[in-house]
Amino acid sequence: MTDIKVIIPAFNEADSIAHVINELPKTVSEIIVVNNNSTDDTVKNAKAAGATVLTENKKGYGFACLHGLDYVAKKSEQPNIIVFIDGDYSDYPEELDKVVAPILENDIDFVVGAREKSLREEGSMTPQQVFGNWLATFLMRLFFGAKFTDLGPFRAIKYEKLKELNMEDKTYGWTVEMQLKILKKKMTYTEVPVRYKRRIGISKVSGTVKGSIFAGIKILGWIFKYSIK
Repeated sequence: MTDIKVIIPAFNEADSIAHVINELPKTVSEIIVVNNNSTDDTVKNAKAAGATVLTENKKGYGFACLHGLDYVAKKSEQPNIIVFIDGDYSDYPEELDKVVAPILENDIDFVVGAREKSLREEGSMTPQQVFGNWLATFLMRLFFGAKFTDLGPFRAIKYEKLKELNMEDKTYGWTVEMQLKILKKKMTYTEVPVRYKRRIGISKVSGTVKGSIFAGIKILGWIFKYSIK
């Protein structure tokens, strides 16, 4: 039986977190919600829905993901696959089986759930998200010949391969760092199209001008750092 653990970084997702947890397939062995300084009922609602809840006080998407991985590393039994998904209910958690399928069926190392335009609810991605995604994937194609079309947060990776990446980004650059390191280490990867809907609540990154600018700078920083290595 394949052991799949899910890590969900969450900051003030009280209204959505239970939906995400409840709609993940039963094939998942553990759902780990990393509370990232929430001031609402995110922790209470995640626990009530049956998730393992950790708290990371240092604010940042990457900090939360790293905390979740630290927890997994200390477990006596290690998983085969780690899945990351956001806590805002913009993805369709039941599509997890589709996202992990290339790993299970074709021995692929890494899979991104790509939010194709035809499958996205109108308004589910802000114009700055769409542009940022296009720019980042265009530059990855230009510098590394990559075939990525999205930096989507819904993603799956073999746990052993994830450990090899030595992830370090603490904030907005987490997704692009992972993809760049996959390319650098010549791991196998693919994308599967996933649906995407308007999130519950306001995005902490793309919902603000400041957040969008910081995320853009971080993402471009990682790409240029790797392009000159």
